Amino acid sequence: MRYGRYEGQGARRRSALAAAALAGCGVVLAAGCSPAGGEGARAGSSPPVTASAGSSARPSGSPEASGAPAKGSVTVTGEVAKGLESPWGVAPLPDGDLLVASRDKGTISRVEVGSGKVTPIGEVPGVAPGGEGGLLGLALSPGFASDKMVYAYFTTESDNRIARMRYDEHRDPGQQLGAPDTVLRGIPKGLIHNGGRIAFGPDKMLYAGTGETGDGGLAQDKKSLGGKILRMTPDGDPVHGNPEADSVVYSYGHRNVQGLAWDKDKRLWAAEFGQNTWDELNLIEPGGNYGWPEAEGKAGRPGLRDPVAVWKTDEASPSGIAVAQGSVWMAALKGERLWRIPLAGASPVAEPETFLEGKYGRLRTVVSLGGDRLLLVTSETDGRGSPEAGDDRILTLTVR
Repeated sequence: MRYGRYEGQGARRRSALAAAALAGCGVVLAAGCSPAGGEGARAGSSPPVTASAGSSARPSGSPEASGAPAKGSVTVTGEVAKGLESPWGVAPLPDGDLLVASRDKGTISRVEVGSGKVTPIGEVPGVAPGGEGGLLGLALSPGFASDKMVYAYFTTESDNRIARMRYDEHRDPGQQLGAPDTVLRGIPKGLIHNGGRIAFGPDKMLYAGTGETGDGGLAQDKKSLGGKILRMTPDGDPVHGNPEADSVVYSYGHRNVQGLAWDKDKRLWAAEFGQNTWDELNLIEPGGNYGWPEAEGKAGRPGLRDPVAVWKTDEASPSGIAVAQGSVWMAALKGERLWRIPLAGASPVAEPETFLEGKYGRLRTVVSLGGDRLLLVTSETDGRGSPEAGDDRILTLTVR
């Protein structure tokens, strides 16, 4: 089937070093190190990363180079929670605790960061898990301090949609979510390629990454919500300044977008799954056509926007991304590693590096906590991993 590659499945065996990290000792993985049980950081095997067709990354140390250092490091500083079932979206609360979505259970739980205690706050009505679908992305309203609204992207029997629910922590556990108010409906659903990442941007508008459900033609159909990045008001209406005034479509030609993040200059970055050849990191421009299904990876074709960086599909299958310390950090499912893409503005400084390869299995979500701190969520219980005792986990990282 032409459009059938899904999130990817990979086997791995974690070393005792990972267990030591979980015990709180912290494992530093710097470029060039080779910790027991696997490689440390290494360059990807993809062609040189480029900001556009034909322009290569600036070499570190050149007069034009600035931004993030070419080489970075990752320190696993602790474990926030363990024993989670199919975790997907994560939304940090103002007090530091986390809301975590379970894809297959259709529930949202609160994780106390200090103790690791996991308390269900409620089930999202209408979630119909299946394949890669279920309860996916989470985001807090920009006005959460006063409105207490939690946004969720989820699969139903008929579509993928976005709804918001009021969170009342004073009610009994399991009963703390109000009735869902549907913000946007009609996003195509399938067993594969449901997208699912949502986030509020610096403009306080809601963005969503969607998939084409295995039907590549949807990605080029501007009337379809599949295979797109969407931009809307918190009420789900098209935003002034969108490419088309009456549409929430912000960019198109995407296969399956599961990562969205902004850098300090408010540029939007997105990660998406390729078919059989190249996974992609894209710099998103309004109205941009990112090529699928006519192109995969760097095509250099007029009218199509090339990715900034690409990976072989067995090295990545990228899901969530975050920006920290001048780099994009990308969680890989089949690749079972964390990628670092150092940037100088909108261009890579050097080849991507990998960290934590094979140590924690499939990686689903990475969240910036500000400064040099990240959260990393594993995805071993999603039906394609090899779960071990304690999976799935949320880890804390310090990065450079």
